[in-house]
Amino acid sequence: MKRSEKINNQDLKKIGFYELDLIKAAGKIAKRLINHKTTTKEDLMLTLQNVLENPDNYIQNEIFGELAQKVKVLQSKNDLRRQQEAGFALKTEEPTYPIYGKENIEAGALKQMDIAMKLPISIAGALMPDAHHGYGLPIGGVLATEADKIIPFAVGVDIACRMCMSIFAIEANYLEKNANKFKNYLLQNTLFGTGKGFEKPMADDLFDKSEWKATKVIRDLKTKAQQQIGTSGTGNHFVEWGFLELSSDSSDLGLPQGTYIALLSHSGSRGFGANIAGHYSKLAMSKTKLPDVAKHLAWLDLNTEEGQEYWLGMNLAGDYASANHHHIHKKMAASLGLNPIKMIENHHNFAWKEKLQDGTEVMVHRKGATPANTGELGIIPGSMTKPGFVVKGKGNFEAINSASHGAGRVMSRSQAFKNITQAQMNRILQDEGVMLIGGDLDEAPMAYKDIAKVMTFQQDLVEILGKFTPKIVRMADREKMPHKKSKTSGELNFNES
Repeated sequence: MKRSEKINNQDLKKIGFYELDLIKAAGKIAKRLINHKTTTKEDLMLTLQNVLENPDNYIQNEIFGELAQKVKVLQSKNDLRRQQEAGFALKTEEPTYPIYGKENIEAGALKQMDIAMKLPISIAGALMPDAHHGYGLPIGGVLATEADKIIPFAVGVDIACRMCMSIFAIEANYLEKNANKFKNYLLQNTLFGTGKGFEKPMADDLFDKSEWKATKVIRDLKTKAQQQIGTSGTGNHFVEWGFLELSSDSSDLGLPQGTYIALLSHSGSRGFGANIAGHYSKLAMSKTKLPDVAKHLAWLDLNTEEGQEYWLGMNLAGDYASANHHHIHKKMAASLGLNPIKMIENHHNFAWKEKLQDGTEVMVHRKGATPANTGELGIIPGSMTKPGFVVKGKGNFEAINSASHGAGRVMSRSQAFKNITQAQMNRILQDEGVMLIGGDLDEAPMAYKDIAKVMTFQQDLVEILGKFTPKIVRMADREKMPHKKSKTSGELNFNES
């Protein structure tokens, strides 16, 4: 057995195994399974983390049942201790909230949303049809809390992950005839990857804002932010060319019926936002003690210095994410020699101060959910081969004025690497006529839900204005250690977008 395949105590501590009894039990399982070569270290680490987070799912499991029982007993003791120490107990009544496309959502995401709704500060919530398991709040979760409380992990690691589309008045066949030219535009004007940045940072008025001097955390990250302006991350981040079809004249877009060439990008606030998220998530968990099952949903109070610091940092990350996209789109337009006739953009992974239908002021966390207030424009992408949609919000108060932010994963990243072959991915790219630059098996179209079904589940939430079909897609090149923390960049890469 190779040394790198062994799971040691430090490995277990990194995923949350701190108690000696649990470490011994998990280590015993790891040694047996890896010795018999029935699993890989990466897959086993993921399973052990799942046992720790969702022990009920493993109680009857022949291999992990005893460990799951130990986890449950310990969690019960810790819950009681935490409640006695801090007094933050979860609500006991079963929560009620709308779930769109429930049959299409995994049990883990439903459980996470139930826990979030039981927080003493939670007022309302909704689960979007693309929902899947995340950290704390599920991806696709919308949570309205007391107006002066904000949950860093309910915003997400990739703060202000964003969609942006530039629409150009060019006939669609121009893209097909000049595919290599458009491919080169992507190669020349984009930079992807964990920790990646430009040697010569591009100037932006954003960096003149006084907020960059407001806190030590922000000041320490300014250089990184300047280096990474106009770049994209890994995972599901992309920049792509494709066709936008408008089936009828749209007064909302100010464009006549027809097919346009469009540029679509998806990325967030890079290392700056990831480090803001990491710092204040840890701070929130140290300040707000919750039962283990809800510990990642710890909040900060906006009436405190820490709460104000995070609020400022989050909003600055939002401005930064927007600037990132604008740099990319400006460079693409310059290469094309043509300005866009329309630009559409929207955040997800953010928190907004809003009002519920009854006028109650709340803090609305949309983690992987698109704002869909009445008349608000947004973009809901599919996958690298499946269409996305330009939408207009219907202002559905039951859904807290929200919609999905994409198709949503049907396979975890590790499952995708295990179950999808390169040949399968190449075949679907060829069948759909899509040119892919970079990318990996964890982003294969088969790893995502059917976007058509997802859209049918939210007909009451948004109106479809146009359909975008990707044709030339740029994503991050393959990395040897996906979804880990870069030792050099300090940039988290959980891809919660």
